[in-house]
Order: sequence, then C-alpha cells, then structure tokens
Amino acid sequence: MKTTGIAFLGAGDVSSLHAEGVRQCADAKLVGLWNRSPDRGAERAAQFGCKTYSSAEALVSDPEVDAVSVLTNLETHLQYALLAIRAGKHVLVEKPAGNSVQEIEQMKTAADKAGVLCVPVHNYIYEPGINRTRELLQQGKLGTLVSLYILYNIHHPEKVTIRYPGVIRQILTHHAYMTLYLAGEPASLSALKSTLNDGTVPQENLAMVTMKMKSGALAHLCASFASDDHSGDPWTFLVKVIGTKGATRFSYRDWVENKPAVVHSQTYSAYPYSIRNTVAHFIERCIRHGDAPLSNIGDAITCQRIIEACEASVAEKRHIRV
Repeated sequence: MKTTGIAFLGAGDVSSLHAEGVRQCADAKLVGLWNRSPDRGAERAAQFGCKTYSSAEALVSDPEVDAVSVLTNLETHLQYALLAIRAGKHVLVEKPAGNSVQEIEQMKTAADKAGVLCVPVHNYIYEPGINRTRELLQQGKLGTLVSLYILYNIHHPEKVTIRYPGVIRQILTHHAYMTLYLAGEPASLSALKSTLNDGTVPQENLAMVTMKMKSGALAHLCASFASDDHSGDPWTFLVKVIGTKGATRFSYRDWVENKPAVVHSQTYSAYPYSIRNTVAHFIERCIRHGDAPLSNIGDAITCQRIIEACEASVAEKRHIRV
C-alpha cells in the first residue's frame, strides 16, 4: 500500500498531539494543514514539517490526502467533516463530534453514502488500562459490574475555560464514551451543574451525573475545572470499576511529569499517549487494514444523547430517561 496522506483542518493546541500520532506511523505522512488564522497555520506547518493550504476546500481537493483530521472548534465540526467526506476522504473528528445528535447523524449518513470512515476521537478507550478493564469485564473476571466511577478534578484558569462550552460538553463527553465502552448503555440519569469562579465565565465549571445502566449497575461521573484535588491519592482523573469478583483502577497520577502542560500545572503523560494511540489505530488498523475503530460514529451519537440528557436534567430539574 502507498503511504497514507493525512491533513489537518485546524491547528490549535491538540494538533501537536495529532501530529505526533501521525509521525509514529511508519506508512503515514502529514501532508499539510489549513487553519482559519494563516499566521498560526504557517507556524504549525513549520513545526510539523508540512505544507499549508489556502482554504479548507483546497485541502480536501488534494489527491495526496487520504484522510482528514477535523481539529477545529466544535461549532464547525459538521461543516468540515461533511466537506472532507463529500470529497471522498476518511475523517477523524475531534470530540465532541458534533453540536447535536442530528449533526452527528448527518456525518454518519454522509460517510455511509460515500463509503468512507468517520471516526470520533474517543481517545481514552485507546488507553491500554481501559482496554484491559473492558476485557476483564467481558471475560467475567470481575464478575457482575456493580459500579463505575469516572472523576475529573483539574483546575483550569478562567482565561482557558472561557474558550470552552462548559464541562458537560468539554469533559463529560469523555466520561460518556468511556461509560459506554465499559458499562454499556444507560437507562436513565440525573445531573447537576454549578459555576464557581469570580463571575466572569458564565458556563459551568463543575458537573456531576449519576446514571443507572441497562444492566442495573450505577455510574457516577464528575467533571470539574473549579479546583485541583491535593489530597492523598488525589482524584485528578480516576476511572474505577467495581464488580462482584474484582475491581480495577486507572489514574492520571500514575504518570506525571513535573513540567507545565498547555493548561495544567503538571503534564499528565497518559493523555498525549491516548491521542497518539487513537491516531495510530485510525491510520494503521482502520484505514490500512480495514479494522473497526474501538468507538465508532454510532457511539458518538449515543454519547451525544447522554450529554443532551444531562443538559435536560439540569434544565428541568428531573430524572431523564436516555
């Protein structure tokens, strides 16, 4: 097979991790990128050793490009994913895949019609510890699933949080697809949100959700930009699965580099590895060998249903069937 050509629509912070993922694939090449800000695009292209395009249309029209990573802001994911799909390119779209269930359904319909892949960046399920947990559950080695906890407590300064849609969409989307991957589909949920800052950022920076799964297990999800957890064995980012015959744990705190990250005061090494693993699986397993992604665009639709149910629960102050 020829080298797989990859191009990026968008060159924000996460593009560096995606570029590293492409670099680790021996039979792939980052051909180029387009960014809404030409100066930022040129800077990133020089950093990654690739070319820039004058427009998104020029990028998807390049015959050297086999697949496009949509790394733009959430509000434009549908626009650029459809542009690439209709040009016959495979698409890897950052999470959340779309603004609504309907948007993601449009992506799926278009990809099915074009005969190309459209894969969400559900990166945490490409983490080996999460894969092992799923395998233990499926093999019955943990017994019947009793409870799942996914907890995230990492302070984000307000100059950063103002750029995000709020932790329900920004962080609980991760929690939603991990819940699907490990515990199956939910039956119902209740959610709460809060905003704890100096009053300049309107969107929520704290949210909690309790879900009853179709299996009968319960899941508790927490997402907070409001504060770090500085206690012993901190809940910085923690996934805990408890079954009738065993339990597992995945924690950010097991891999920490004492250097600042883009946002965080420390570098939690598992996150960049999970992005690299996602990109590698998309290129090497899905595009080059025809394997299925670990989480597909149909899963992204279900995740968005969970997110919209959380928002409905908060707005209506009631329990919601998913």
